[in-house]
Amino acid sequence: MESFNQKVLFFTLAVIFLVHFSEHYHAEAKIDDFTTHLISRDSPLCPFYNPSETKYQRLQKAFRRSILRSNNFRAMRISPNDILSDVISGGGEYLMNVSIGTPPVPMLGIADTGSDLIWRQCLPCDDCYQQDEPIFDPQKSKTYKTLACDDKFCQYLGGNLSSDTLTIGSNEGQVASFPGLAFGCGHSNGGNFDKKHGGIIGLGGGPLSLVKQLSSKIGGRFSYCLLPLSSASTASSKIIFGRSRAVSGSGTVSTPLIKGSLATLYHLTMEGMSVGSKRVEFKGFSKNKYSPAAAEGNIIINSGTTLTFLPQDFYNDVESALKSAIGGETTTDPRRIFDLCYSSLSNLQIPTVTAHFTGADVKLQPLNIFIQVKEDLVCFSMLPTQDLGIFGNLAQMNFLVGYDLKNNKVSFKPTDCSKH
Repeated sequence: MESFNQKVLFFTLAVIFLVHFSEHYHAEAKIDDFTTHLISRDSPLCPFYNPSETKYQRLQKAFRRSILRSNNFRAMRISPNDILSDVISGGGEYLMNVSIGTPPVPMLGIADTGSDLIWRQCLPCDDCYQQDEPIFDPQKSKTYKTLACDDKFCQYLGGNLSSDTLTIGSNEGQVASFPGLAFGCGHSNGGNFDKKHGGIIGLGGGPLSLVKQLSSKIGGRFSYCLLPLSSASTASSKIIFGRSRAVSGSGTVSTPLIKGSLATLYHLTMEGMSVGSKRVEFKGFSKNKYSPAAAEGNIIINSGTTLTFLPQDFYNDVESALKSAIGGETTTDPRRIFDLCYSSLSNLQIPTVTAHFTGADVKLQPLNIFIQVKEDLVCFSMLPTQDLGIFGNLAQMNFLVGYDLKNNKVSFKPTDCSKH
């Protein structure tokens, strides 16, 4: 398995070299910084939105997707060969509008820091799922190329490894076009896909992700600001790319990115959590055995997972400290998803909860740690896991979260994302 992973890594790096030093390199966009929308899949702006569902029904679906993604990440770590097939069939919580080809063909794709591939369906289709958007026809693009690929890597694409011009519209009205980006052009994609699903826009750490392929242009930097769930339904979160867009200023804290077993995922080191003045030290797992100390890279940060997952014993200690600090009468989640719930928080004192990463103390607000799952039920939005921890998007809302892949760090800055 190790030799196969090394082979995949060598192959993908070779593809990036081929793409970026192709004959089209001189035409690459001169826009070094740009901002675009991240559309929540539960927003009326998203084609996945179902107006007949209540906001609580949509939340329940997001919770189930979180649990499924947590299980998928575990499977990815156990069977790295399945990474691409899992990414293609997986879900996410945010979408981006991009276009591929010349002339450009629009694609509303799932944008996710847990994916490392740009992918869409292509004609001719041997086994394609039905989709609302026009299926991309490579023969109609003047800039399309099929990249030579006889490696096992390509078996997971269900099609060709290709290159073409990718265009992103910015909030400033600019259009950024990037010739020669590698993407998966799928011709055999049978499975459980939503017809509104246009493709994947991987923002992970693997060499075929959007941010890695644009690294020389954006200085290896991107950031996002996720709106709280209570924000106006017509608003959207933002994602920012660019070398001059480092997250800095008052309140900013930074923690190292740790190289994990999968290049796709962004690993951080959590040392513990504080509930008010009470600090709870991290307890994790190491090869299915309890690890008394915080090992490096013990949690991943992921934009496509709603909930936060903590190793079971650590979770138990955090929940116990939170329950003790809040006091008040608890209630039961009838769906048995959450362990700590209240009928209301209005008359309760919610302590400050601080996530202690190496070199960075991230102070979480009530909106980051509690979620109203129905009219008379508010629950602690973290769950126990028997595997690697996940710092989900609820915990990241109203923070400007910056990824600096050149200097290997992630930064957090408390921000009103509705004004960013």
